[in-house]
Amino acid sequence: MTAYDLKSLNLPRLYGTQLELFASVVENPLGQALLMGSLLENGGIPKLRRLPLNEPPTLYPIEASPVQDNTPLAPISLESLKDHPHPPIPYLTIRDYAEAYHNRKIDPLEIAEKVLAAVGASEKLEPPLRAFIAMQREDILAQASAAAERLRQGKPLSILDGVPVAVKDEIDMQPYPTTVGTNFMGKQPPRPDSTVAARLRAAGALLIGKANMHEIGINPNGSNIHYGRAANPWDLQRDTGGSSSGSAAAVAAGLCPVAIGADGGGSIRIPAGLCGLVGLKASFGRVSERGAAPLGWSVAHLGPIGASVEDVMLAYAAIAGPEAGETLTLRQPRPNLADWDNPNLTGVRLGVYREWNEHAEPQITAACNAMLANLVKAGATLVEITIPELDAMRIAHAVTILAEMAAAMHPYLEQGEKFAPSTRLSLMIGKVLSSRDYLQAQRMRTRAMRIFDEIFKQVDAVLTPATGQVAPIIPPQALAKGWSDLSSDTELMRFIFPANLVGLPAITFPAGYTGEGIPIGMQAIGRYWEEHVLLRLAYAAETFAERRTPPVFYRVI
Repeated sequence: MTAYDLKSLNLPRLYGTQLELFASVVENPLGQALLMGSLLENGGIPKLRRLPLNEPPTLYPIEASPVQDNTPLAPISLESLKDHPHPPIPYLTIRDYAEAYHNRKIDPLEIAEKVLAAVGASEKLEPPLRAFIAMQREDILAQASAAAERLRQGKPLSILDGVPVAVKDEIDMQPYPTTVGTNFMGKQPPRPDSTVAARLRAAGALLIGKANMHEIGINPNGSNIHYGRAANPWDLQRDTGGSSSGSAAAVAAGLCPVAIGADGGGSIRIPAGLCGLVGLKASFGRVSERGAAPLGWSVAHLGPIGASVEDVMLAYAAIAGPEAGETLTLRQPRPNLADWDNPNLTGVRLGVYREWNEHAEPQITAACNAMLANLVKAGATLVEITIPELDAMRIAHAVTILAEMAAAMHPYLEQGEKFAPSTRLSLMIGKVLSSRDYLQAQRMRTRAMRIFDEIFKQVDAVLTPATGQVAPIIPPQALAKGWSDLSSDTELMRFIFPANLVGLPAITFPAGYTGEGIPIGMQAIGRYWEEHVLLRLAYAAETFAERRTPPVFYRVI
């Protein structure tokens, strides 16, 4: 039996002048010679170098489907959900907006004004919510006017017509520049819509602006020294998680029922978990990356963060599927929504690796175990599993994403001093990794894919907590120049990295709250192309989970 090998870290947290000084020292050749070995050792890089791997490298984690179908999903209408139970949550959902429009209670122009007013109010909080990097009032009102006219004519494009949706600022969307959370990128004219933004626009979504994010998405927290950190609506002193921090903050605060995030190492699932939401990272290649900033070519995914499972399903249905000319999307079966809303889990086998699941804060473990018991009540069967070499997978993922991000940022090296200190520190680690390190990580990816192939012969999904800790409190002195906390990052990413390295779909969903009322999330990882199974599990969990609204919440209808 393989021993569980993930470890918690107890490293100092760096912020303010201390962090800036440390980043400058590591960038200096002498300082790098003195300190880089210790940084690489803490990250486990020497362990990966020593690992005997005979597998060939896998550069993209694509599991080609034997049946490929380029037929897009038809737009989903309000009528198609008329007999479906309303999500048992206190949030406004996509369906609530569509019904309000259908019943002439309000129109998209009124909603646009209310959303703009709510965002303005959220900026006056102390600290401010800072869910958005950019919003353009004229563009939002023009979209809303067009949606209102379609609805007046009884010709909505889909259930999303006129529904506010935020989009993370690493995704191209007219008329905004794409800054990727920096203060120097995005100076060129706005590029055409990304595939995801174009598909949302074609469905009639009211695209309300660019959501805040951690600079270049390189850390799993909500820090951004240029635009201000995104605050958690459950407690403004706490972190949202990241890097899709603004997307999660906007949904949790009620500013929109769904937002688009990006996930190279948990950046959808971590903030969804910390903010009490549902977040879906589909199979690698399921959702087109065209028009997204090229930050992590082989680990990157775009996907929705939503108030309910139904909201996430509706957004996923609008954006998923092949994209002509984009090779990485062309080997998939048609997106499947079969039984996504069937709460009866009879016949569904859930894999649980107990030692992994219990490596979390006690309140998280207790809430997730209680949810597992509820899923068994719904008919599921628990299967005890072990997952070998998790730590090697963690290191391989870290090498992959840091090396790819460092390569992506190479053209901006002359402006490196404009990056936040924590970003510079992470990029420096990525830059010192060798080609052998990168290929060794891809060989470990091949092994990891085979490990999960064997696991999914036994189970239909693997269940874990979403994170190893709940949303941490951020000290005020960390805000001006950001922070670096590798110990906390490790806790946030403990259950996240395999799905990115291996390209498997994964979803996080609410499992409960701490005694202080802070959300606890749970994760399900599934087989390639079986997003519908994950939606079904999250839907079943939603029937059991208590849902509350956070202290910072805006009801715009």
